[in-house]
Amino acid sequence: MNKAILKTIVLDQQKVLAVKEKDYVPRDLEKKITESKKNNFIVIIAGVRRCGKSTLLNYWRQKQKDQDYYFSFDDERLVNFTVADFQNLVEIFLELYGRQNVFYFDEIQNISGWERFARRLHNEGKKVYITGSNASLLSRELGTHLTGRYLEYSLFPFSFSEFLSFKQVKTKKHFTTEEKVEFLKHFKQYLKSGGFPEYLKTKNQEVLKTLYRDILYRDIIVRYNLPQERPLRELVSFCASNIGKEISFNSLKTLVGVKSSTTIKEYFDYLENSFLVFLVPKYDFSYKKQLVANKKVYFIDNGLAKQIGFRFSPDKGRFLENLVFIALKRQGKEIFYHQAKFECDFLIKEGQKIKQVIQVAYLLDRHNRQREINGLLEAMKTYNLKKGIILTMEQAEEFNLAGRKIKIMPVWQWLLAEAR
Repeated sequence: MNKAILKTIVLDQQKVLAVKEKDYVPRDLEKKITESKKNNFIVIIAGVRRCGKSTLLNYWRQKQKDQDYYFSFDDERLVNFTVADFQNLVEIFLELYGRQNVFYFDEIQNISGWERFARRLHNEGKKVYITGSNASLLSRELGTHLTGRYLEYSLFPFSFSEFLSFKQVKTKKHFTTEEKVEFLKHFKQYLKSGGFPEYLKTKNQEVLKTLYRDILYRDIIVRYNLPQERPLRELVSFCASNIGKEISFNSLKTLVGVKSSTTIKEYFDYLENSFLVFLVPKYDFSYKKQLVANKKVYFIDNGLAKQIGFRFSPDKGRFLENLVFIALKRQGKEIFYHQAKFECDFLIKEGQKIKQVIQVAYLLDRHNRQREINGLLEAMKTYNLKKGIILTMEQAEEFNLAGRKIKIMPVWQWLLAEAR
């Protein structure tokens, strides 16, 4: 690649990607990134497109002494960039900014062979920060060439606490009645709008439409060289319309018009790698049965799911459940669902054991209360747990049943407690 063009791109990016203090929303992940300064590991920040990875990286680096060696590979002018051009990039950095010991790279996985360059920098004692939007490419390359040399963190669209920071609303441990009403109002907005920063700032539906197209075409269809877009597009629409429901690969192959359930599985691999759609397996003490059982499907963001999906009703319960799932995913939990005589939405596994069970219901009433409690209680008995939780929109209650403690609480309070 022409070195003069590369130099121009470096200078252009320094100007465009500067983050102003007043425009920045603090992210929960900052603490971990700050702690990573104490070691020499390569730091990987992975997540869906437009969730704020670049903003976080740029804001954080602007506060560091060595801050100038930044480069984004998500630039159409870099179509001819190859692994051989990394040396030219280093020379340009030296020429423009002198010697520094920290490098910041955005979407570096777009360049084949990047992991060898990152390893060379690491071996030279340099600190390297990297962002990426594809879990599969990052994990494969990291596992092959950078084993034991990196720390990986996931960034999601705004959490509820980050959403409140965006709205300039302060959180606290105890609330007056008026404050509870105010927080519930903000939570209902968050439940509906999701957490993609640019969409929250603009309220422009085109932001979500463009984001979806970029993920679908740039991150999946082009990257994996798929011959048809229609089956994948219909599969995503189905997932967005059926959040929290069981899916069968065999049934879906007929629905979207592909010949093999293996193809459906591959599509889901692509969707999960791009952080758009997630599958939750049914927990079973038999791993073989666990593999073949139906999965439940969840989406990266409620606002995006509303934009893509099709539904006849508001489906508030499903979106509340999706919100809880993403919160658990953000925490790095290993998640399953329980199904026997009754069903429990989420099982949290730590090590070899189920440590926590969670049920989600928008409203507990005479129609569903016993069913939801039975599902939670059955899971508690199955995995020998003394405590369980039911998350609702507004209800709160605690009681003992069959020697076990059940706590009912609003999702927004649970989210704030988990964020502390």
